Amino acid sequence: MSRLSVLPPVMVAPNGARLTRADHPAIPVTIAETVATAAACFAAGAGAIHAHVRDADGVHVLDPGLYAELLAEMARAVPDMAVQVTTESQGRYSPEEMRAAVQGLQPDGISVAVREMLAEGETLAAQRFYGDMADRDIPVQHILFDTTDAGRLADLIRSGWLPPGRPQVLFVLGRYAVPEGVPPQTIPAFLDTLARGGVTEADWAVCAFGTRETDALAEAFRLGGKARVGFENSLLRADGSVARDNAQRVADIVALMRAEA
Repeated sequence: MSRLSVLPPVMVAPNGARLTRADHPAIPVTIAETVATAAACFAAGAGAIHAHVRDADGVHVLDPGLYAELLAEMARAVPDMAVQVTTESQGRYSPEEMRAAVQGLQPDGISVAVREMLAEGETLAAQRFYGDMADRDIPVQHILFDTTDAGRLADLIRSGWLPPGRPQVLFVLGRYAVPEGVPPQTIPAFLDTLARGGVTEADWAVCAFGTRETDALAEAFRLGGKARVGFENSLLRADGSVARDNAQRVADIVALMRAEA
């Protein structure tokens, strides 16, 4: 059984596809930096890492070879930490390229944005991809940017287009372009949309951009959800100060989770 068959209470997303060391000197760019960051975040209480890789110029890439190297280094250096690899297109990759990036890997899990994978329509190739991931016991976390995405996912599940089972989802609150963030009260709208579509049981988590990240993750815990935290989405602590590193943000959110328990 995959170590990500159930999402951990806290997952770290330390770098993402956009930010660089010009934005914060502790953003990991190389594989060695990402592994070192993962180790520190695991010690701080993160159960898994949401992993991106960068090329020699620091640009986000969907590179199977780099992913394989990262998975090998994680297994060596932080063997107890689960690794979820992203298929984020960042506007650079087609659905076919997104699928190819992870087809030959065996990570603990992957993340796939519904709107990106189905950007070219509900293709047979995409349906086969989801089925293949299920057959290989690689959990897919469905990335939902708004309630339209949530409704589409519910339709795909209800119709049998997606494999059966309790879906893993991530509700994304906000965007880089909206630094003030999105009110945490947005979370129930995602849950209500899924429920109206017949998805009443989901393994769900929240990530949030901007200044309201901590508030949003606190609300997720209060509503029975989980959290993804890290410099991919925000550099800020609850008091508005810039965090020292990803591990500090993980420690903050683990303490918050325990306070909400």
